[in-house]
Parts: sequence; C-alpha cells; structure tokens
Amino acid sequence: MTTTSDASSPDGTPPAGSPGRAHPPAPSDASSPDSTSAEQAQAGSAAGRRTRFGWWPLLTRLHFYAGVLVAPFLLVAALTGLAYTAVPQLDQLVYGEQLRVEKVGETAKPLTEQIAAARKAHPEGSIASGVPPEAPDHTTKVVLSVPELAEQDKQRTVYVDPYTGEVRGALTTWFGSTPLATWLDDLHRHLHLGETGRLYSELAASWLWVLVLGGLLLWFGRRRTYAGGSKRTTVLPERGARGVRRSRSLHAVIGVWISAGLLVLSATGLTWSAYAGERVTDLRTSLSAYPPELDTSLSGGSEGASGHDHSGGHEAAASGGLPAGLTVDQVLDRARSAGLDGPVEISTPADDKSTWTVAQTDGLWPVRMDQAAVDPHTGEITARVDWADHPLLAKLSTLGVRAHMGTLFGLANQIVLAVIALGLTAGIVLGYRMWWQRRPTRGDRRAPVGRAPARGAWRQLPWPGQAVAVPLIVAVGWAFPLLGWSLLAFLVLDALLGLLHRRREGRPAAGS
Repeated sequence: MTTTSDASSPDGTPPAGSPGRAHPPAPSDASSPDSTSAEQAQAGSAAGRRTRFGWWPLLTRLHFYAGVLVAPFLLVAALTGLAYTAVPQLDQLVYGEQLRVEKVGETAKPLTEQIAAARKAHPEGSIASGVPPEAPDHTTKVVLSVPELAEQDKQRTVYVDPYTGEVRGALTTWFGSTPLATWLDDLHRHLHLGETGRLYSELAASWLWVLVLGGLLLWFGRRRTYAGGSKRTTVLPERGARGVRRSRSLHAVIGVWISAGLLVLSATGLTWSAYAGERVTDLRTSLSAYPPELDTSLSGGSEGASGHDHSGGHEAAASGGLPAGLTVDQVLDRARSAGLDGPVEISTPADDKSTWTVAQTDGLWPVRMDQAAVDPHTGEITARVDWADHPLLAKLSTLGVRAHMGTLFGLANQIVLAVIALGLTAGIVLGYRMWWQRRPTRGDRRAPVGRAPARGAWRQLPWPGQAVAVPLIVAVGWAFPLLGWSLLAFLVLDALLGLLHRRREGRPAAGS
C-alpha cells in the first residue's frame, strides 16, 4: 500500500465495472443498443472523463510514481527503525555490567553517598542529576555535565551499585540513551550524515501518509471489481490469485493492516524533521500545544527553566559536588511526600537562585510525568506541573512520540513497531515485484519493468476538482516542503519523459 500500485491495464485505465470507469450515457431516444453509433460512444466516453471518477487515474499515477521513487527512502527508514526497536534488549546485552547489579542487597546506600562515589571516580564536570534505580536489580545513574560533551548535547553517566556504592562504569549518553542506542537513533534519523542526512527521513515521512491514504483509496475502490466485492478480500489475501493479481492482493492487504500505524509514524516522525518540523512547531505554538514550564526560580519570577536541566553551571559545594542545603535524599523524600512516585530524575539547581527539580520519568502507559520544584534550603515545594496540566495536544504529541520510540507500551510496543517495519518492507518489495510482473514479454515489446499509468490523468478531473486540487496541492507543499519540492521534481521528470515520448512518436504528449 505504500509503494507502486499496479494499474489495471498497461495505460492505467480502470477495468470495466470499476468506479473509475466512465460509461457512455444512454441515448436520449428509445432506439436499441444496436443503433448506438461509434460517435455517440466516443462522445459519451469523453463526457464521462470529467465525472467525479476522474480522480482514479490521477491517484493511480501519483501512487505509482511516488512509490517507485520514494520507496527506497521508506525501505531504509523501515530497516533502521526495525533495528531501533530492539534497543532495550541490545542495551542489556551490551551494557549489562553498567545497567544491572551483580547481587541485589537488602538496603540501598543513601543517594548522597552514591553520588559522592561517582564524583570521586569521575571528578570531571559537575553533577547535573541523579536517577535512582527503577528496579531492585538496576544501578543508580549519576549524570555529569562535562564541557566538551555539552557542546554535543551529551553527558557522562556514571553507574553505581546502590547496595555497595561501587562504580560499575561510565558511558557517554545522549539524554539518557546509551552509545549504542544513540548510534542506532542517529542511523534512523539521518544515517550519520548530520543535517543533510535528515532530509532522507523527512522525505520518507512526508510521503508516507500520502502513499498510505492513496493506497487505501485505490484498494477500497477496486474491491468490488476483484473477487466479486467480497469483504474478506479487503483484509485478507485473495484465494487462488496468481501473478500480479496475487502480488497486488498481498501488497494491499498488508497496507490495510498496518495503515493506522504508518500514519502515526508519519505524523510523529515529521515533528523531528527540519522543514516540516518548523511548520509543526509554529502550529503547536499557535495552538498552545506545549506543556507548561516548571518555574525553578526561588524568587518565583520568570527566570525558571523546565526540568532536566543539565547545565551544571552552579557553584557546587565540596560535599560530592552537590550544592549546600538539603541533601539529595531529603529532596527526594519531599518529592515522594508530594506524590511523585515511581521512576524519577533529580536535577540539581542551576544556580544559587534556583530550586532542585524532581521529575517523573515513567513513560509506560499510563504515564507518570509530574514535576516538582523543591527549595534547596527549606524543602518546600515551590512549584509543580502535573501531567493533568498538559494541554490535550501536548499530551497526544508526547504519547505519539513515546509510541514511535517503542516505550509507551513496553515490549508490546516494540513488537507492534517491528511488525509494522516488516510489513512496510514486504509491501515495498511486493510493489516493485508488481512493477516487474507487469512488464511486456512478447516479441519486440519486451521491457525490464511495466509501463507507468497513462498520461493525461489530470485532464480527466472535473473542473471543480481541478479548481480545488491546485490550491490544495500548494498548501500541502507549503506545509511539507520536501513533499512539495519532490512532487515538483516528479512533474518535471514526467514532462521530460513526455517530451521524449512525443518526439519519438511524432505526436503531442499529454501531461499528468
């Protein structure tokens, strides 16, 4: 459903009886069908082209070209995304020594002592935050802000056995992600090519929703033509089908089953993109779709910053690199008393005019993402932002991103993402297989692949459709710049091919 769509005939004309086939109108007199002239049939056919079914050839041609040209980018995104779904298991396999304790004890040491042990083993930088173990067999994470790493938005995370205080190791992390997770994430997002590489993933995400919706329309529109309109063949492969018909059935049914997941991945993926991401940011700002910021200023003014501050710019006291006042254990106790249970991250004050920040980090459904600001001297909760305070659109965005990353529903989320990635890969392979199966094989008509749907589809649209389609395409191209520019490139390529075809055949070439 996300790659090439096989036309029902070499030139893309819908088959007889399909919604896209325009039938000649009956003669106005009472004459028999035998008296219908060829001229009347031709005129009726021309008139029928401007019916609402004129969208069919255009949609077929768009789905074909976009599938052929964009599918390689989608394939790379699917395969790299498939690799990323296994990150939790790979982390445990590669970094088990740092992430897990050898023996679960009865009583954990105070966080202050664990942080002091981490600071002693790694005196570089400053203490940014501490993450207590999420499970009895997990280590404590002490996050250090190191100047040379901060330039790359990275930190040094030290892993401490909570029962013995032994430092189990240290890793360079990116917002909590291990080096392997970061490497796979970068591979999926930009192929380790930096900002230029991000264009590949944005192009894939920009076209994915177009291919999915277009494929669904094509398949549901053809259902009554193939297999007698059986509802079963809409969601299950057609029995007894062979050749291109079998490939098309598998291609479409796979697309139907994973279409909802693909649309979610497309929407959430665009939030990370370069050009469309700016449009999403502007839209979210205009709709106030961002979560409220936690005020961490002791004065209660406007200088507060959101939680998870890793600047480490405050002057640390001599006691393990932590600021004077309440210990980290006392800060955690205040937050627990305020209802912040479950996994949390405790961030140190940014300076002597700021508070501690305790933020819930439980991304499993139902999520726990409350935050609280704790006065470092009195232990008072000076401000808090609860998950319930987030606007609906901000909640949906957060949940969508979590689902995209495979963390919202734990292992079930990972399995669903893996199935979607495998389904997308299979759909792409089947799409190219259909293109190959439709190739001419007779005598002098041999060709390596099938012909594209016939040109002239645009002219078959009804006039109102053309009037609506042009501004709509411009608007979509503005909202998704890479989609717009690539669509323009498709049109230029198609025009050039049409020009070559016209010169070869010695007749005018119709546009798309």
